Amino acid sequence: MIGVAGGSASGKTSVAERILKNLNVPWVVIISMDSFYNVLSPENSKLAHQNRFDFDHPSAFDYELLFETLIKLREGKSVTVPIYNFSTHSREEATTTIYGANVIIFEGILALYDKRIRDMMDMRIFVDTDSDIQLARRLQRDILLRGRDVEGILDQYTRYVKPSFDNYVRPTMKHADVIIPRGLENAIAIDLMTKHIHSQLQENMINIRWGLLDTPVNDHLPDTVTILPPTNQIRGIHTILRDYKTTRDEFVFYADRLAVLLMENAVSCLPSEPVAVTTPVNAIYHGLRFSQKICGVSILRAGGTMEAGLKRVFVDAVIGKLLIQTDPNTGDPELHYCKLPKEIGDYNIILMDAMVGTGAAALMAIRVLLDHEVPEERIIFVSFLAAQLGLTVITNAFPRVKIVTSMVDPNFNRKKLWIEPGIGNFGDRYFGTEED
Repeated sequence: MIGVAGGSASGKTSVAERILKNLNVPWVVIISMDSFYNVLSPENSKLAHQNRFDFDHPSAFDYELLFETLIKLREGKSVTVPIYNFSTHSREEATTTIYGANVIIFEGILALYDKRIRDMMDMRIFVDTDSDIQLARRLQRDILLRGRDVEGILDQYTRYVKPSFDNYVRPTMKHADVIIPRGLENAIAIDLMTKHIHSQLQENMINIRWGLLDTPVNDHLPDTVTILPPTNQIRGIHTILRDYKTTRDEFVFYADRLAVLLMENAVSCLPSEPVAVTTPVNAIYHGLRFSQKICGVSILRAGGTMEAGLKRVFVDAVIGKLLIQTDPNTGDPELHYCKLPKEIGDYNIILMDAMVGTGAAALMAIRVLLDHEVPEERIIFVSFLAAQLGLTVITNAFPRVKIVTSMVDPNFNRKKLWIEPGIGNFGDRYFGTEED
């Protein structure tokens, strides 16, 4: 989480957007403090329309909602961000929904004011721009975008903006790790800062550790990851599945067979409790039973290829579905469909996807489950094949999620976005939708 503070029209938003562009990592969001202005009373709303309300004072912001929103984002849960209309001085009925993020950039005039929020930040930035330049930008912005007149803007600036900046905004500069003079114009400072952030991401974040691809398979993987033993049976099935000459009927048969083996292995990850039963010969057998209900959640559509295997092992398992697709412009995963059983937090979850490349879809799916109050330790993620990169991404982000896969491939082609040697498009091969 990166905080960007500074005076009104100092260039905070532009600096935040430049940081986002320079980072060039997936799943970065910018949260603007402007979205969290308090809902005004009728009296204050009237004053706001007369340019006689201090929007730069700390009391103008809904810090409780802001704090709650940022906490949820850091926990990977979904948040609903208000949309504030500066022409009407009110929140619009429409809102913006965000499902977690790998990097959060929080910008606003008082972004460094509240200690609770400040303590969540990994880096604190203050944009320090000359006051004359800020006033010129504010005039241009408010006239063109907010429909205000020059006299009202100047009166508001001298009456409220400048005093609040001196009393509340500027003092927060002491909390900044980095001070950027001249804002967006200071390209060198922004570039150096972005490089520093990249360095921190390489140490702490989860989805830019490409160097791990050069290490031997299975290195750096914790005990929460289970890889099926490389028996002749497993290697034989993989040989058939990976061969491009394999017919669809044969592919489906061996995919279903491998799914059963994976689900049987996932049994050992489920919580159980001791139970005694009477056998047909009137003897007592001390065994065990699963202590909670089981729900399989498919990441559509390739995750649906594992549902038959799940049902053969857990006949009473209920099925939920998530449709997650990658935005072709940003490369970020997006949730398009969610159907989960009621009270899903009471279930043990078998999360299913055919293959794990970057791990982005799995991250989104796990975040959706967490948002539905599913404890992280009750999620078991099952896949036919995984790239080591994807496993590292998931285990770093959610260390209590258990993972079961049949094999790990060492390479992931970043440009073509496929696993090597891989299996190809698993869903197309299974459902017979491959192009000739």
